[in-house]
Amino acid sequence: MSVITGLHHISIKSLGYDAYVKSFNFYHQVLGMPVVRTWGEGDRSGSMLQVGDSVMELGANGSPYDEVSAINHIAIRVTDTDAITETVRAAGFPITTEPKNIVIGSVPPFPARIAFCTGPSGESIEFFQEL
Repeated sequence: MSVITGLHHISIKSLGYDAYVKSFNFYHQVLGMPVVRTWGEGDRSGSMLQVGDSVMELGANGSPYDEVSAINHIAIRVTDTDAITETVRAAGFPITTEPKNIVIGSVPPFPARIAFCTGPSGESIEFFQEL
């Protein structure tokens, strides 16, 4: 039996307070993730937001990105890919892949409806609806 019980959190470090506020507003106000806790001031600000049974940590204390991260994208489980895509678009964030149905070629096949956008800190976000 594994000691791993699930994903606890994903961390996004913004480049300063203004970028942090933009990220916080995107995840909290646009996507509707409830606030679990906040801390600090200015470039030491941070927060944790509820993402289903996991948490997303946002911080203002990031450093410039010299290379592409090992993390390709964040996939957020949703109940309506089309609706969340329109919410994100209306908030002014770029949609990089419009909603579409896919079938992951696994055994058994795994059908889903997905879309991608670029988040406020340049992160790639996938909205993933199991079909």
